[in-house]
Amino acid sequence: MTKTCNSEEVSSIEWDFIKMTEQEEDLIYRMYRLVGDRWDLIAGRVPGRTAEEIERFWLMRHSEAFVFCQEKTRDEFVAN
Repeated sequence: MTKTCNSEEVSSIEWDFIKMTEQEEDLIYRMYRLVGDRWDLIAGRVPGRTAEEIERFWLMRHSEAFVFCQEKTRDEFVAN
């Protein structure tokens, strides 16, 4: 039996890294402390960013699996 993957169920490891400015990151962290994971509310305060982008950014920064993948990729790049 094969397991199918719904397009909504994509691993964060497959996501492209989202670059945020230092100001955007600071605002996201401060807003998260105030309102939690209410991504729509946070996105309303970060011009040009969607709730989905902010949520992915947050998950990428705080997901152990994604951090491990980034470190492994960086180590392989440095070794070559």
